[in-house]
Amino acid sequence: MNEEVLNDDDVTLYGLFVEAFTRLKPLVHSDLGIPETWFEVLLRLGRTPEHRLRMTDLAEAVSFSSGGFTRLADRMAKEGLIRRDPDPHDRRAALAVLTDKGAAALDRAMATHVSHLRTHVSGLLSAEDRRHLERTLRTLRDAHG
Repeated sequence: MNEEVLNDDDVTLYGLFVEAFTRLKPLVHSDLGIPETWFEVLLRLGRTPEHRLRMTDLAEAVSFSSGGFTRLADRMAKEGLIRRDPDPHDRRAALAVLTDKGAAALDRAMATHVSHLRTHVSGLLSAEDRRHLERTLRTLRDAHG
């Protein structure tokens, strides 16, 4: 084994990123009242103008395959949290639209989520640390897609 590569600063940095995310994710997604995957979908729709996205764009945003997302969307539509509307600009596409029931579920989940974020993430960082972290994460996200 190449000890130099195993102990490379870049490997350590990425490992810390993964470890931090792995530990934080269950803390900030606990007690939401809805499954974590549903929360991610509702949050994306809630933060999008007009609270609607093409199904394929939403699947990509929440890192689902189109088939897996279709099944997830079916369950959420059955619960009345989202609905599917035809895309007026593309007959072949459908839009996922946040319903009033979905917005109410998102509001309830967000109260808990924000509290957890402030306890486990932002409350541990200075304002300067938060700005640096946001800039760093945006740089990484935007560089890859």
